[in-house]
Amino acid sequence: MRVAFVGKGGSGKTTMSALFARYVAGRGAPVVAIDADINQHLGMVLGAEETPRPMGTHLKEIKEYLRGDNPRITSADAMVKTTPPGRGSRLLKIAEASDPIHQRFSMTTPEGPGLMVTGPFDEDDLGVACYHSKVGAVELYLNHLVDGHGEYVVVDMTAGADSFASGLFTRFDLTYLVAEPTRQGVGVYRQYRDYAAEYGVRVAVVGNKVQGEEDVEFLRDHVGDDLLVWFQHSRAVRALEQGRPFVLGDLEPANVAALAVLLRNLDAQQKDWDRFGRQAVEFHLRNAAAWANRAVGEDLADQVDPGFVFGPAQARNRPIPAQLGKPAHMSVAP
Repeated sequence: MRVAFVGKGGSGKTTMSALFARYVAGRGAPVVAIDADINQHLGMVLGAEETPRPMGTHLKEIKEYLRGDNPRITSADAMVKTTPPGRGSRLLKIAEASDPIHQRFSMTTPEGPGLMVTGPFDEDDLGVACYHSKVGAVELYLNHLVDGHGEYVVVDMTAGADSFASGLFTRFDLTYLVAEPTRQGVGVYRQYRDYAAEYGVRVAVVGNKVQGEEDVEFLRDHVGDDLLVWFQHSRAVRALEQGRPFVLGDLEPANVAALAVLLRNLDAQQKDWDRFGRQAVEFHLRNAAAWANRAVGEDLADQVDPGFVFGPAQARNRPIPAQLGKPAHMSVAP
């Protein structure tokens, strides 16, 4: 299952992403956490002392691997962030250590979750690139991923409605919107809810930094039935954010119970590969018409394989993995 954490900047979505990934890993499930935020802090909150090789600066390598021998993709340069897989493309599985993408771009963090990162927006990018060019690596990854039962991808997204700048927001089974009990927090919720509804994107609200019943009532008044659960103001989380030693067992029982609610709710979602495939094609055709055809010099609508079916049936027949550069010095994700 794939889940995105979104919300206003400062709402705690990065911390929530990390806590949820730790909780899922602690129950023995394979989980990869991906930092797709322009502020790259997820690894720090997961307790990692270093970060893996950034996907966003190795896009050509990733594209070259994923296209495999798909005859509809003429080169890695002709592959854009929305290019969907087709027959001959290489598909990915979370739990396979032989997968070169995970070998090269993932590391295991102290409490078990794998970590992948887009990489920061650096000085070389200023004035010549937008951050969504880096986030495109995550969209390609999710388009080619066939996640199975009991496997999890947790993505810390960019703040606010900026998540809608690409089709990435449709690549999840569920989106958790982290909202503080403030007008700004619920304002981002309304914006996200209205955009998401157009595409059938499932959104549930997670209250954060709640200090009493008045905060809960505020959230209920403004988000209604979309409020799934809330997290109490946490001394343990404050210690984590200040860099003091932290393990998930330090978290208050009520907040651990809230993490359990998030996992149960995610597991209750029905996987919809048909919708996933339709929207992958829809956003690719939009991008092709809007800018990608001109940028590449080809009609990228031809990259859509009408005979390809998204989902696990294709993964059973995917090509044997090839090497992708030198193996990373870090351990692979579980």
